[in-house]
Amino acid sequence: MSRSRSKKAELTSLPNIGPQIAAKLKQVGIKTKKDFLAEDPFEVFHQLHKKVDPTLCRCALAAIVGAKLGAPWESITKDSAREYERRYPHHKWGPC
Repeated sequence: MSRSRSKKAELTSLPNIGPQIAAKLKQVGIKTKKDFLAEDPFEVFHQLHKKVDPTLCRCALAAIVGAKLGAPWESITKDSAREYERRYPHHKWGPC
């Protein structure tokens, strides 16, 4: 694999995904951009929240959903939080 191709496969090539979120994604088995794009972002967040970091907030959810949609996290925070609450009605948000 060429160096430029491997860069494109990196999680950090996705919008909103920096080194910290990429490291957390790897802890739940998501190692490449292709792995990430094959998953439901709400389920990814749920697994991260449950298995890796219970302090993740609405902004982290929006970053993950936005990475899947190609949207900036700040433009979808409220909508993604509402959808997550619909899917996981017992979830309680911590502070952002």
